[in-house]
Amino acid sequence: MSAPDDLVRAVEATLFAAQEPLRADEISRHLGGADVRAALALLAEHYAPRGVHLVERGGRWHFQTAPDLAHLLRREKEEVRRLSRAATEALAIIAYHEPVSRAEIEAIRGVQTAKGTLDVLMEAGWVRMAGRREVPGRPTIYATTPQFLSHFGLASRADLPGIGELRAAGLLDPVDEAYAALTGNREEAGPEDADAPDEPGEAD
Repeated sequence: MSAPDDLVRAVEATLFAAQEPLRADEISRHLGGADVRAALALLAEHYAPRGVHLVERGGRWHFQTAPDLAHLLRREKEEVRRLSRAATEALAIIAYHEPVSRAEIEAIRGVQTAKGTLDVLMEAGWVRMAGRREVPGRPTIYATTPQFLSHFGLASRADLPGIGELRAAGLLDPVDEAYAALTGNREEAGPEDADAPDEPGEAD
């Protein structure tokens, strides 16, 4: 990108100074209503081969370290966050069906989901409360966050893998009814998997 114009430079500076990822309309408002879409595209192209990339995750733009260089910036070994089976299933159901209530998650899983399970996902920054369902009792509904998309390298929920891709990657071996149900493909789960009882303590 040679001789960037003032708008491109302004968008670049705005993103560098931002404390959190910004939507295009937020950048536009900050710059007096300018159309920033072309500038964002130019910057993304400019940074693509460099040590930092400009990426869009969940409709929000931010700079991040190039994936192949991330290891150079880690000063200590990261502790791997391991989710319980219950939390993993709940996260998958929310991602594919959001917004969903706790009762809807339990209907798909076929077992009660402890409040602590959803608390873990919210503490991780991957799930948020998205309001209340307009039905009797007005239950809280849950949805994923931009941090969820960013963590898993997804531009949007449209990039979530299908059940065939998950199975090919060995992530559905054995296939649980909950996983098949969350994509609406119950028939793909084998009879032995669909009838298998849940593990003790899964509600926790």
